[in-house]
Amino acid sequence: MSDSVVRNMFTVPMRNLILLIIGLKGESHGYEILKEIEKVSRGTWKPSHGNLYIMLNKMVEEGLIEPREEYHGKRKLVKYTLTEKGWNYMKEANELALQSLYIAVQYHEMLREKLKEMGYGKEITVEAIDGYVELLDRIISILEEKKKSLMELKEKAGKEKERGEPVTGTGS
Repeated sequence: MSDSVVRNMFTVPMRNLILLIIGLKGESHGYEILKEIEKVSRGTWKPSHGNLYIMLNKMVEEGLIEPREEYHGKRKLVKYTLTEKGWNYMKEANELALQSLYIAVQYHEMLREKLKEMGYGKEITVEAIDGYVELLDRIISILEEKKKSLMELKEKAGKEKERGEPVTGTGS
């Protein structure tokens, strides 16, 4: 696989991760973003400063983020915030991520079964099972909250529709 193919495989997820970090923090500078990426990847992935700033500059050009310069003595620090366009991009990316999560879980289970059929299954420790169950419990909790909020939104929309009012809210 060529370097450019591998690089392109990580461009969108990296871009989304950078936007997510900036959005959740409200404002972030490059070094903060690098440290957060290392934390999320548990230290296994450390993008170069050069690549990060190329991506940040591209996102500024696209209008997804906005830079703000601060000076600490002679040292310049550039902090980034999401623009309205950036928030809209993240809203769409969030919806896609939720749909992708569902598909990924299906593929994970199908692949696990196929590997087992082919003799590539491995013994699993009790600790690994506990970790997997804990992860599934967290996912179920998130999905149950999402379902609850969507059902409340649906109920609210039904009442607004009956009164002839415009339906408001977001499924995100």
